[in-house]
Amino acid sequence: MRTITTAFCLLFAMAFAHCAQAQDRPRTKIVLLDRIIAVVNDQVITRRDLDERVSGVLSRMREQGTPLPPSDVLERQVLERMIQTRVQLQYASDTGLRVDDAALDSTISRIAANNKITVQEMRSAIEKDGIPFAKYRDDLRDEIITARLREREVDSRIQVADSEVDNFLNTLQQQESRSEEFNLSHVLIRVPEQASPEQLQDRRKRAEAALAQIKNGADFRQIAAGVSDAPDAVQGGLMGWREFVQLPTLFGDGVKALKPGEVTPVLRSAAGFHIIRVNDRRGHVESAMVTQTRARHILIKTSELVSENEAKERILKLLERVENKADFAEVARLQSEDTSATKGGDLGWLSPGDTVPEFERAMDALKPGQISGAVRSPFGWHIIQVVERRSEDMSQQQQRLRARQALREQKSEEAYLEWTRQLRDSAFVDIRLEEK
Repeated sequence: MRTITTAFCLLFAMAFAHCAQAQDRPRTKIVLLDRIIAVVNDQVITRRDLDERVSGVLSRMREQGTPLPPSDVLERQVLERMIQTRVQLQYASDTGLRVDDAALDSTISRIAANNKITVQEMRSAIEKDGIPFAKYRDDLRDEIITARLREREVDSRIQVADSEVDNFLNTLQQQESRSEEFNLSHVLIRVPEQASPEQLQDRRKRAEAALAQIKNGADFRQIAAGVSDAPDAVQGGLMGWREFVQLPTLFGDGVKALKPGEVTPVLRSAAGFHIIRVNDRRGHVESAMVTQTRARHILIKTSELVSENEAKERILKLLERVENKADFAEVARLQSEDTSATKGGDLGWLSPGDTVPEFERAMDALKPGQISGAVRSPFGWHIIQVVERRSEDMSQQQQRLRARQALREQKSEEAYLEWTRQLRDSAFVDIRLEEK
């Protein structure tokens, strides 16, 4: 007992002496290095995360000449984008969707090649802009994952019936604007799923207030950057050039009578309230004659189970076989992982735009009878053989194809907005932006 008491007294004396010394020293200002500003399910977004993202957005907006909204408004806009992205990435991870390093490296190589520079030159340019290359890789990986997620969860489930194409074309015949293109900008005030009457009223008021500001001379880009919930908000709401047939019916009906510079009234859709501005419009002339290519291919897919390197090794072995005079159709029939395998890899007659750009570029570089090297596309690794070419009047076929693509895009965009809204509403989100 005496030993414990002695030890306690000694500790107390040391503590008292330390406090006395501390009181004699000048006080040091405590600087908060970082803090949590949002919780998204089981992950956090920090002040540093947000500041870095805002800095990047500000840089792009200045480069594009987009008027800057108030800093607090921009912060909230950027934070909401980060939350939406975080929710999607979490869902992708939970459902087994990943992008390995080999696939990421391959994508970076393609980006560099498309810009006619080496990967090292590309890295130097990125780091010169103040962006660590590791962060660039992480951001690119996230973009690939979210794109694949959209394809899997939304785009792959879109179906367009022949009757829908017929009805669409019949409607277009009555529209004077059907052959026009529109350069549009967009504001979206998102409405939560199962919104209360009060929430609906609040969102409508926000949309009406934004429209009033625009009509009173406010810059549309600044308003979009400040209030829009659409992914293009930080680009000033710019949608770019769209053919009339590609526009959702709601948008097409809203803009067909507008002149450049004019805006629609507030439009209501399942996603929320919209304001559309016509920046410009022009006539669209389509060529009926197209060059078609009959081609066949062998495909080895990449997946969560088959790495980039494994798929490439397999396609190179198959390439060696066909270069050594093995029957292309037979190799495709036995080894290809595409639905065309049963037809010896035959894809039939292909028009421009029927395949992904990487595949089309490689195919167009071949003469009839020639075989490509290993070709990478978003679907995996291909070997392509061009069988023959022809010029074809595709007026009616192209019209139906464009109509089907337009309907798919309409449905896809609406479905994607609804899917992201549901995903966001189902997540646990705690925003602490106002805390000091």
